[in-house]
Amino acid sequence: MSTCTTLSRELTEPLSGTAAVGATWLLLEQPGPWGARALTESHLDPALGRALEARAKGTGLRIALIRRPGRHADAPPAPSRQVYLAHTRPGRSWIRSLVLDDPAELLALDFAALAAGDHGDSGSAYRGDPLALVCTNGRRDRCCALLGRPLAAELQAGGHAQVWEVTHLGGHRFSPTMLVLPYGYAYGRMSAHAAKDILEATRDGRMVPEWCRGRSFWDRPAQAAELAVREATGEDDAEALTITQHQLAEDLWSVAVSHTNGRRWVVEVRRSEAGPARAESCLAFPTRPDRFEAALVSAAPRSGSGLDRSEPATGAAR
Repeated sequence: MSTCTTLSRELTEPLSGTAAVGATWLLLEQPGPWGARALTESHLDPALGRALEARAKGTGLRIALIRRPGRHADAPPAPSRQVYLAHTRPGRSWIRSLVLDDPAELLALDFAALAAGDHGDSGSAYRGDPLALVCTNGRRDRCCALLGRPLAAELQAGGHAQVWEVTHLGGHRFSPTMLVLPYGYAYGRMSAHAAKDILEATRDGRMVPEWCRGRSFWDRPAQAAELAVREATGEDDAEALTITQHQLAEDLWSVAVSHTNGRRWVVEVRRSEAGPARAESCLAFPTRPDRFEAALVSAAPRSGSGLDRSEPATGAAR
């Protein structure tokens, strides 16, 4: 059976620069079945789902539903919901944990402030294991269910307590996909062995470049630039690099990547259309998706400035 994932593998499509973009994630526990548009097609009140979507639009905050791995009976909603707020700015990442009896209480949050990294003391500081979010929504793409659900179940059975199924991470053709918080690195084409290695690395403050799609705090050219520097240098400290991006032309960027030790690199990133046309999802028509190719232009020794002028992206992920 041909699927979007098998075709992507056959085309050796690169993972770099394909992560969903979001400075801050709002994750709401919603047991039971999910539809393709889960915020309005689940046991969550559709009016509340629409209101949450409207509040988040243009802020840089992304909303997703989560649930524990396993069977998902069409049962009444639980009396209380776990909620996580996670900000992914390098050097300033955090997770806050809330338990709500009524998810409508989320509308009282300041979404713009959350996206900017100000949690306003919402909930309590989360100190547990990294959050592993595995996309499993088969209503969006069958690959996410066929490949994602077994991965989430195996991770949970292996003792990783903070594994959650999630509604959407983008990039169905890279299934199984996983987002790991607090740092916000997204990964694709996961195996259980690779996912376990990534969770262990995250506990130690590291990321794993090999399967990485990018850090959700950055938009896609910056994601590609960061991973190009990591590939060239072997740097895996999750919080070591910050980015300043300048668009030179419609499909061309100059990206400055700065290390906490003062080193700097300039990366040229060019966008092109990947060929041949392929389905980005099993349910989609063939297209030529954007591809971001990064090349190191120069490297500079330690500058000593220590300035962090990085800015988050607020555009929609493709």
